[in-house]
Amino acid sequence: MDVEYQTDHAASRIAAAIGEPARARMLYCLMDSHARTSTELAVVADVSPSTASVHLNRLTTERLVKVLVQGKHRYYSLEGPEVARVLEGLSVLAGGSGDKFVPNTPNRLRTARTCYDHIAGTLGVSLHDRLKTMGWLTADGDESYELTPAGVRAFEALGIDVEETRVLRRRFAFGCLDWSERRSHLGGALGAVLLKMALKKKWVVQDLDSRALRVTSFGRREMGSRFGMEV
Repeated sequence: MDVEYQTDHAASRIAAAIGEPARARMLYCLMDSHARTSTELAVVADVSPSTASVHLNRLTTERLVKVLVQGKHRYYSLEGPEVARVLEGLSVLAGGSGDKFVPNTPNRLRTARTCYDHIAGTLGVSLHDRLKTMGWLTADGDESYELTPAGVRAFEALGIDVEETRVLRRRFAFGCLDWSERRSHLGGALGAVLLKMALKKKWVVQDLDSRALRVTSFGRREMGSRFGMEV
């Protein structure tokens, strides 16, 4: 009973921390995985610098954000992918209804964006579906995935070290429900290295001021030849 009470109490504290509108705006701003100063987050949240500091202290206490100190500056970022997944899930709930789903996400974000450190939006969902269709991913229970032998060979051909990815201290691969598509994109360590590879090879370019990703002409050709996708 004590354990249940402690869990319930902790969950309610976290929910309250996320639930304040200014703090929510800060958290969603950090979903692009870029660290920002308290001054920058104050502008995003439309609050004074002193109020922003109070909010950030609360988010840090609840382990929703972490702080990196460099010289005189303090940079804030999300604590990790688990926090991003919760925020993505809340976006789905916030936009949910009993009616037929009609996306109202801005086209630039709906087409391709980051979900913390993996690819989301139409592009992310399409990649997820193609990886399954081609038999590179197989279900491993609880929305988790494992790579098939063909999948391992394909990812290694992209320059991705699968075994190194597998031993990272996070879930290897899973379906992350996409808030603009209401279908899954690829999350976990495998999704993160796929985004990292796509950025490194210039398949996609990330906006400096948002989560949006722009697919390059080279990226369209590569994804067409490697995954059979029309982007």
